Amino acid sequence: MASPDSGQNEIYRPGRRGAAITLLLLCLTMLFDYADRMIVGALIPFIKQDWGLSDQALGSLTSVIYLTIAIFVLPLSVLVDRWSRRKMISLMVFVWSMATLACAFTRNYGQLLAARALVGLGEAGYAPAGTASIAAAYPREVRARAMGIWNAFIPIGAAVGFIVGGYVGQRYGWRQAFGLVSLPGLILAVMFWFTRDYRTVSLDPEGGERPETAGSFKDSALGLFRIPTIWFVYLAFAMNTAITTSLLTWLPAYFHRFHEMDKQTAGNMAAGLMLLVMVGAPLGGFLADRWIRKRVNARMVFSGLTSLLSALLLSTALLFAQSALFMPLLICFGIITVCYVAPSAAVTQEVVHPGMRALSYGLCVICQHLLGGAWSPMLIGALSDRWGLEKALFVLPFFGVIASGLLLVGSRWYERDLERVGEIVLLKE
Repeated sequence: MASPDSGQNEIYRPGRRGAAITLLLLCLTMLFDYADRMIVGALIPFIKQDWGLSDQALGSLTSVIYLTIAIFVLPLSVLVDRWSRRKMISLMVFVWSMATLACAFTRNYGQLLAARALVGLGEAGYAPAGTASIAAAYPREVRARAMGIWNAFIPIGAAVGFIVGGYVGQRYGWRQAFGLVSLPGLILAVMFWFTRDYRTVSLDPEGGERPETAGSFKDSALGLFRIPTIWFVYLAFAMNTAITTSLLTWLPAYFHRFHEMDKQTAGNMAAGLMLLVMVGAPLGGFLADRWIRKRVNARMVFSGLTSLLSALLLSTALLFAQSALFMPLLICFGIITVCYVAPSAAVTQEVVHPGMRALSYGLCVICQHLLGGAWSPMLIGALSDRWGLEKALFVLPFFGVIASGLLLVGSRWYERDLERVGEIVLLKE
């Protein structure tokens, strides 16, 4: 590789001021990603009142997003790795914001379901591009911490969606709520076009600057299937996503029906819980980064232990739903349940070639959504139609136990897979 510090081959260095700007914009974008995605949870009572839909049909308004993401994330992740992180993020934010705006103009269930599917199309390339951007911008020693800060904006965004949905839906209608949350994304889409990025990494093993051949990409992509660590992480992500997606969808309805709160209060209560959850993502990244100094596979083990603890907290909270222990237990669950996200996401970037980081996380997103998020809200809705929502939610802790087992078993392969990845210098775009 030509002298990396000169002229057009200037090194893309992690941890500088540009990294902070990139992280800030990614955080704001994540906020409105989840506000647009999860606002439907607060709007379910209003839509049900207007259209008389079943809980299974209402659950599909969230599930369809995860299904669409699972279908399109792989080709879009390839574009992220082979084209540009910043440009893909800009385009994705624009598409999902316009799709959310379109939800405000729907007149029947089919139209709303199609618009929600387009929200998923827009969001399909965002997480892989954002994860790859953070992995490049921050060194390994603090990478999980940065990802934890980024992922903390997931519950903040969900909380914004719940608050806006409950308040605007109650006073002006659910269509107006969709329209309002769509607007900030259009501004962020323009801003992201002008952020910094690193040059697309060659997959040529000799480090040449030639464009990648189809063969080199195919070989590298197939190589991901031979890394045991990330597959355990992918499946664990799916199980944990089944829990969080179902709760994000059904908590307002649960508070409304089982705890007899009015619709706006139920949405605000769920939003408050989501705001407390934001402590868990950066906390998990910070603790895992501290532990990794003493134990190489600490990120995997830490994620497994917190997944098990969160399952125990949720099951206990549901058992004591009518006691004074319910809210403290639910708050503790909310903090612990996302502690796995940052360290696990960092693992998907550390055990693969830097030129395949977006694809690596893209495959993770497929597993999260297809094996976790796409079916779980509908499952809870179907069980709710049959048994009642308060009983249906008892299914969720079992997924956390499975996730814990996968992460703890997968930790045995982490160190070996990490050693297989060589040092590759990134250059400025």
